Order: sequence, then C-alpha cells, then structure tokens
Amino acid sequence: MDHVQRKQIYEALIRSWSIETSSKWTIENPAKGQCGVTALVVQDIYGGEIKKTKVREVWHFYNFIDGQRFDFTETQFNGRLNYLDAESNREEAFADTNEKQYSILKKKITKEFKLSFDS
Repeated sequence: MDHVQRKQIYEALIRSWSIETSSKWTIENPAKGQCGVTALVVQDIYGGEIKKTKVREVWHFYNFIDGQRFDFTETQFNGRLNYLDAESNREEAFADTNEKQYSILKKKITKEFKLSFDS
C-alpha cells in the first residue's frame, strides 16, 4: 500500500465511520472505538495481518501489511502509541465489534471504492 492508497482509505474511513459502526463514535473523535471493525475491513481489502497493542489496559487493533504497520484509528488517542505489534487475529478483533457494525462499515467502504466481495 503506497502513500496515496493509505490516504484514500483513511479518507474513505472518515466518511464511513459513524455511530452505526461504533457506539463510541463522536463528530469530534470519529475514530473512537473503530479499531476492531476497521482492522477487519482493511484486512478484507488489503490482506495482511491484524496486530494489537495495549492502550490503557485495553487491546487496540490495527493492520500489518507487507511488513508495515497501518493504524487508521490512532487519531482517537492523544499522543503517540507505544506499539507492541502483538500477534492477533480476526476472532480477537471481532470481539471488539459486532456483525452489524462490521457489515455496515464493509458496505460503506465497498461503496466508496466500488469493490465487490463474495461475502
């Protein structure tokens, strides 16, 4: 994923995140609570791995693609994170969201990029 793709996906996510994709979402902090659902949808599109790191005793999920970290929801936090890059998976990331939130975000991102998925 190059810089242009990274910017495009981030902008699409900002337009797609809502109270429907995370109960913690706010206009002031649209990335809040979006980490699990976002990591899942980004993995659907770009593949790679899901990683996690502890933030205030809670797991925070993000993507690792072609050896690079992509954390599209880091803006929900004040300051820089100390990434552990601990191994994770879809099951753990899904524990941070639910099927409805995942389906809504995937549908919105699919529409943004005019993508098609089997599921």
